[in-house]
Amino acid sequence: MIKKATLTGLLLFGMFFGAGNLIFPPSLGALSGENFWQAISGFVLSGVGIAILTLVIGTLNPKGYVYEISIKIAPWFATLYLVALYLSIGPFFAIPRTATVAYEVGVAPMLPASFSATGLIIFTVIYFIAAYLIALNPSKILDSIGRILTPIFALLIVLLVTLGFFQYGDTTPSSALGDYATSAFGTGFIEGYNTLDALASVAFSVVAVQTLKQLGFRNKQEYVSTVWLVSLVVALGFSLLYIGLAYLGNHFPVPADVMASDTNKGVYILSQATQVIFGANAQIFLAVMVTMTCFTTTAGLIVAVSEFFRERFPQLGYKTYATLFTLIGFGIANLGLGAIIQYSIPVLLVLYPITIAIVLLIIVNKFVALSKIGMQLTIALVTAISLAGVIADHYQLAWLTDFLHHLPFAEYSLSWLTPALVGIGLSLVLPQRQRSETFEME
Repeated sequence: MIKKATLTGLLLFGMFFGAGNLIFPPSLGALSGENFWQAISGFVLSGVGIAILTLVIGTLNPKGYVYEISIKIAPWFATLYLVALYLSIGPFFAIPRTATVAYEVGVAPMLPASFSATGLIIFTVIYFIAAYLIALNPSKILDSIGRILTPIFALLIVLLVTLGFFQYGDTTPSSALGDYATSAFGTGFIEGYNTLDALASVAFSVVAVQTLKQLGFRNKQEYVSTVWLVSLVVALGFSLLYIGLAYLGNHFPVPADVMASDTNKGVYILSQATQVIFGANAQIFLAVMVTMTCFTTTAGLIVAVSEFFRERFPQLGYKTYATLFTLIGFGIANLGLGAIIQYSIPVLLVLYPITIAIVLLIIVNKFVALSKIGMQLTIALVTAISLAGVIADHYQLAWLTDFLHHLPFAEYSLSWLTPALVGIGLSLVLPQRQRSETFEME
C-alpha cells in the first residue's frame, strides 16, 4: 500500500507542480517582507490545503466530481462548471503558462534579446510536440512522470533551495509592499489561487482514480487508506518546496528598481539566485530544472483535460481532443507570460470560490443530509458574490466594492465565505434533503 501511495503521489506531485508553483512563492517572499509567515500561511492554506482536500474528496469516490455535482446541484451546472474549469486549467491558462515560464525563466536568458519572440516559437514547437507524444499514451504516464521525471526535478529544486538557504539565510528581508503590508494573510491566500492547484485537483482526481485502479486493491479500506497516504505525500512535497522557494525570495536581495518595476519578481529571483549559486553553468541548471518541472504538468494536463472531454463529449476521440488542446495551448503560449497571467486572474476569482463551496457541500453531506434546494442556493450565492467582485474591480464600481468590503472576512479576500455558510445552514432545514451516497469497489 505504501509503494502504491508513493508512486501515485509522485505522479500527482509531478503533474501538479508546474509554472505557478515555481514563480509565485519567490515573488510572495520578496513582496511580503517582514510579514512573510502570515503571507506564506495564507498561500499554503489555499495552494496546498484546499488543493489536497479537493483532491481527496474527488478521489475517495471513483465516480468523481461530475457525479457529485450532478446529483447535488444539476447535471447542466456540472457540465458548465467543469467545462469552464478544465479549459481554464488546460489549454487557456495553465498549459500555455507552463511553456512560457519554462522559456522565459530557463531558455530566454541564454538567447539574444532580438531573438526572443522567434526563440519562443521554436521552443514551444519542440516542447508541445514532446508533451503531446507522452499524452498520447496516458496509461504509461505513471512510468514517464511518476517514476522518472518527478524525482529528478524535485531534487533539483531542493538543491537550489538548500544552497539558497545557506547563501542568503542571514540576509534581512525588505519591508512588505502593497497589499502584503496591510493584509499579508489574505493576499497570500489569493496568490494561492494563481497556482491553479485547487482547480487542477478536480481534474487530476480523475487521473488519480485511473492510476490507482491500474495498481489494484483488495478492498475498499485499502483504497481509502491509500488515497489518504497519497494526499500526505503530495501535501508534504508541496509545503516544503513552497516554503523553501518563498524563503529564498524573502531573503534574496532584490534591487529597489526591480521591486518598483513590472518585472516578474519570481522569474527574476529564480534566475538571479541560480546564477549566483551555480556560477557559469547556472542558466543550464535553471533551464533543465524549470523545463522539466513545467513539462510534467503540461503532459498531465493534456491527459486530464482530453480524458474529461472524451467522456463528457464522446463525439470526438481522445487523440482528437489531445491534438486540439495541444494546438490551442501552443497558440496561447506565444502571447507571453504577462498576458496569460493578466487575463486568467478574473476567471480564477470566480472559479476558485465555487470549487471550494462545492467541496464544502460534499464534505458536510458526508455527515448530514442536505437540501438540494439549499445546495443550489449556496452555489448561486457564491457565484453571484464572486462575479460581483470581478465586475466591481473591472468597471471600478465603488458602490459595489464598498458593499463587498462590508461582508465578513472581506479583509481576508473571503467575502464569499459567509454567503456560502448561510447557504449550507439553510441546506440543513430546507426540504428535499439527501445524504451523500457511499461507493463500493468494482
